Amino acid sequence: MFFLPFFLATLLYLFSELMVFATPRLLSLLIKFTTDSTEPAWHGYFYAILLMLITLLTTFVKNIFYYIDQTLATQLRSSIMSAVYRKALVLSNSSRRESTVGEIVNLMSIDSQRLSDTLLFVNLAWGAPFVITIALYELWQLLGPSVLAGLAVLILLTPINGFVANKIKLLQTSQMKFKDKRIKLLTEIINGIKVLKLYAWEDSFAKQVERIRSDEISVLRRSAYLQAFASFVWLTTPYLVALASFATFVLVSEENVLDAETAFVAIALFNIMRMPITQLPATVAQCMQAQVALERLGKFLGSSDIDLTSVCQDKEESSAIAVQRGQFSWGALKDEESWTLKDVDMTVGQGNLVAVVGSVGSGKSSLISALLGEMQRDEGRVIVNGNVAYVSQQAWLQNASLKDNITWGEAYNEQKYRKIIDACALQPDLDMLPGGDQTEIGEKGINLSGGQKQRVSLARAAYSNADIIFLDDPLSAVDAHVGRHIFQNLIGPNGLMKGKTRILVTHAIWVLPQMDEIFVMQDGALVERGTYTQLLYKEGNFSQFLVQHINKNNDNNDGDENDGIEELCNQLDESLNGKVLLRQLSRRSGRSEGGRLGSFRKRRRTDSTESSHRHSECENDISDSTRNLEKDSIALKELKVGDGKNGQILIHEEKAEIGKVKWKVYHFYCLAMGALTAILPILFFTIAQVCQAGSNIWLAQFSKSSTSSDNATVDEFDRTGFLIGYGGFGVGQSLFFYFGSLVTWTGTMVAGKNIHKRLLNNILHLPMSFFDTNPSGRVMNRMSKEIDVLDSVLPMLIGAGLSCFAQVATTLIVIIASTPIVTIVIIPMMVTYYFIQSVYIATGRQIKRIEALAKSPIFSFFSESLQGVSLIRAFKKQEDFVQVCQKKIDKAANAFICNLAINRWLLVRLECLGNVITFAAAILAVAGRGTINPGIVGLSITYALNVTVILNWLVRMTAEIEANIVSVERIREYIEEEREAPWTVEHFKPYSSWPDNGRITFSQYEARYRPGLELVVKELSCQIDSGEKVGIVGRTGAGKSSLTLGLFRIIEAAGGKIYIDGIDIAKIGLHDLRGRLSIIPQDPVLFSGTLRINLDPFNNYSDVDVWQALENAHLKDYVKGQMHALQTTIDEGGSNLSVGQRQLVCLARALLRRSKILVLDEATAAVDLDTDDLIQATIRKEFAECTIITIAHRLNNIMDSDRVMVLDKGKIAEFATPADLLSNKESIFYGMAKDAGLV
Repeated sequence: MFFLPFFLATLLYLFSELMVFATPRLLSLLIKFTTDSTEPAWHGYFYAILLMLITLLTTFVKNIFYYIDQTLATQLRSSIMSAVYRKALVLSNSSRRESTVGEIVNLMSIDSQRLSDTLLFVNLAWGAPFVITIALYELWQLLGPSVLAGLAVLILLTPINGFVANKIKLLQTSQMKFKDKRIKLLTEIINGIKVLKLYAWEDSFAKQVERIRSDEISVLRRSAYLQAFASFVWLTTPYLVALASFATFVLVSEENVLDAETAFVAIALFNIMRMPITQLPATVAQCMQAQVALERLGKFLGSSDIDLTSVCQDKEESSAIAVQRGQFSWGALKDEESWTLKDVDMTVGQGNLVAVVGSVGSGKSSLISALLGEMQRDEGRVIVNGNVAYVSQQAWLQNASLKDNITWGEAYNEQKYRKIIDACALQPDLDMLPGGDQTEIGEKGINLSGGQKQRVSLARAAYSNADIIFLDDPLSAVDAHVGRHIFQNLIGPNGLMKGKTRILVTHAIWVLPQMDEIFVMQDGALVERGTYTQLLYKEGNFSQFLVQHINKNNDNNDGDENDGIEELCNQLDESLNGKVLLRQLSRRSGRSEGGRLGSFRKRRRTDSTESSHRHSECENDISDSTRNLEKDSIALKELKVGDGKNGQILIHEEKAEIGKVKWKVYHFYCLAMGALTAILPILFFTIAQVCQAGSNIWLAQFSKSSTSSDNATVDEFDRTGFLIGYGGFGVGQSLFFYFGSLVTWTGTMVAGKNIHKRLLNNILHLPMSFFDTNPSGRVMNRMSKEIDVLDSVLPMLIGAGLSCFAQVATTLIVIIASTPIVTIVIIPMMVTYYFIQSVYIATGRQIKRIEALAKSPIFSFFSESLQGVSLIRAFKKQEDFVQVCQKKIDKAANAFICNLAINRWLLVRLECLGNVITFAAAILAVAGRGTINPGIVGLSITYALNVTVILNWLVRMTAEIEANIVSVERIREYIEEEREAPWTVEHFKPYSSWPDNGRITFSQYEARYRPGLELVVKELSCQIDSGEKVGIVGRTGAGKSSLTLGLFRIIEAAGGKIYIDGIDIAKIGLHDLRGRLSIIPQDPVLFSGTLRINLDPFNNYSDVDVWQALENAHLKDYVKGQMHALQTTIDEGGSNLSVGQRQLVCLARALLRRSKILVLDEATAAVDLDTDDLIQATIRKEFAECTIITIAHRLNNIMDSDRVMVLDKGKIAEFATPADLLSNKESIFYGMAKDAGLV
């Protein structure tokens, strides 16, 4: 695929480089022609025409070479990106811990680019020495052995260049390590931005990023000095070679005359050498970057894969699932202990429904992962016979329509689809969504509640036609009645999944009697297995678990779970053995509990009709109960606004700027550089080019004197004076080039540092609505790819561009001064140049913007895929996702190929114009034979030959600078986004102990999510007293979450006020507010680092305080059991902890802060019943004097509240004690309680 086109490109490159050497020979013939009046005139015109034809042929051949080569580079980059994506889908768990999302994104965005760019330098790597060798040979023919002095200079400079190149490589490796760390941390910050805002932790994480960035800048600074020195050495080399050669030539013998022909043919050859020598630093630097990138890619692609043989199929095995002597581990890093599953022996028959139960951290989810092949199999054998579907504990959805998330690539079947929608209780949600099932689901399901996301995940599994379905606690995210509906209609013995093998991790004991088999997990071991009855007879772990659960619900009078216990009694009563078990259970649970259990049995017998009616009512009104149970969400209410078409779209297409990059973008970048560092390079490069032009004029005058003098001693210039002058110009040129390069690199590095700091600062200050409507990949593209352009690309482009501009100006001045009549040709040529450049830049700039837009979806899709990789593997969807990724990569590559094509369009035309200027200079020299000095002819044609190269280079650099300054434009767009309110307000800071009472007052409070959207909270007025416990309930969209988000000012008030202990929260800084409140969110978010940093990122508390918080959160024993205790490493996203353990860490955060106001947002949905009981007891004890606001997911959780607030359409519908509300049968709360089976 690559070899033949690359071989063709190499042949074209070789041909074009050989053609270049024809021009010095033609120059020699032209100079001879101007000095020999006897040579026929047509010879001169023939030489001029031949010179033009050769330069035109070189132009066409070289541009074809570049087009083929860059097309291959694009294909190579696309292949690398695809290979990285493929590898990411099969990484083992230990490899995933070593390669974070940020590092893998860097491999796709930066390393793939650097490696593919190197393809362009491969031919330069051998071509440059080849061209230099031929040039030296030609110079030997011209100057004789004197050229050896120049060769000696080249050889002496080689070790210096090697040393510099090696140092640059080491710095590149170091820089990429810091870049990976920075991108990894930034990825976690963007993904967990809501948690950071709620906890007011932005400052701490910003400082962590800045520390890493500071180390990265330190490496960049050293790299800048080396790059500047490398530029100095390489730019000085051609001049030193020429100086050494000329000095040796004129000093070795008085017979050696440096006439015009010898001087300018030599200069032409030195100019041919100049480009490869000048390109060598970039080639070496690029090769160093490519070697670093290749090593990083090699390490990643060579890392261990998930063992595809750990789970196999065996037709001889009759069971659907069989595990024999299984030992599994998650794979540990160095100095870490690996969490293991041990002694796993299990079989699950075809079509059976089995449950996995156990406490938090017992290994339930790990068992599912082991059966999916996600854990490392150390011993034993795992057989899974059939296709698999998987519902994870934390639902994962794609940024696609709701319907596409359910069908997930399967053929659409209307009847089947509708049955699944009904079984998953999704129809009421579809009715509410403005686009129905065509509504776009935001990134990570941002516009759905936790329960809605889980039910969509269940629908996806049901639609998949899998033989075996793994269900990791999907019922915990929904209300018990919705859970019962889903179990009966979807999962249970008579549900849509009947006949399929189902493994259900659950904390709901009411489903257990209907299980074919139950597996009990404890401390990473499968300790019990059997039917429900068998496990009760054993009186082991399971029966103890069951008794504790019944006792708890008896004490709590939990209506939903009481129904479950009645169902248990009902099923046990149906058999003789079951009655015996009930009596045993009653005796074990104690006299009072036995009485309660007996009362359940009695009530079941006497009130069976009422109970049956209530269940029937719940089934008929499932849509109502669904509305009670689901938490409202930000984006869902946003979607309601406007027409249906608009409501379907949440993530809008990224918009590209149109037209020229505005001057304020350049002004912005120059200010970031600093005024002095922006101006000085222009001055230094101009002086350097003046010195270069001066050296050539000095050479022309010397050659004129040499040819006009008959004496050995030159009249105007002696040899020593010539060498001193020529050397002086060279020293000046080199020094000013060095200063120009150094200031440019330093200035651009400062600009990159300042712009990154401002970008990070502004992103952390952006409101949550921005992150809800902009995918994380889009934001990360700014923080990674665009910042890399500022760090690595713009410094080289700006340095080269300024140098070229100065060189073009001096070249044109020299040509016009040498042969003024050429002005007639040059002026229209320059006008044409400008016109072509304008057309190109307008097109190239916009294509560059389109290319940048096309890259963002790649990284968004990539990050999304990594978050759901376990589901992708479980459903065997890897190839489908690879194809989607490749289409996105191809779309970005198409934009790049377009950019490449117009680049070639530009360069062909510009080089042709340059060739016309060369032809004009040659024709005028021929026509002016006898009137123009041969030295001037040589100077003019030499510069004319060079003007093509440097004009093309200037236009190329100008276009590249404008194309890449788009990165600054895109970053500036985010820097200028509207911020949220200030974090601190110095003139209005609350007193240090605020809030000391915890009294909250809402006064005509109103809120909306963004300007132009409908109000989600309307005219809300109430007071929550100090230490009061308030539950908030309401149907989906009622405004429950909106109210708490308003309390934290995640959304700002559209009207009215909120007072906490008499202070208007709108007047104080966000951190002064959020830092004094506590929240335990529904989705526990942890960050990579140590456990201590996750609890106390500002290091405000002592270790004693932290240990006390862990003890109260029931995590102390677990943490003490870890090798590094508080310094235990937390993986990215907390992936090395169970969901329940993550929730306990969030509880420990709240305990550590000990605010007077605590908000519970479905805080116990992901934990087992015993842990839920412990958490509730801890909250009651540790926050006894605090004001607690609980968003109710299950009504029984707020039945012991002092008061209950019922919201309806953003207004308070009811606000009273639970008893008062339940006494009024017309109240909304009574209806909700009735639906939930509490009355």
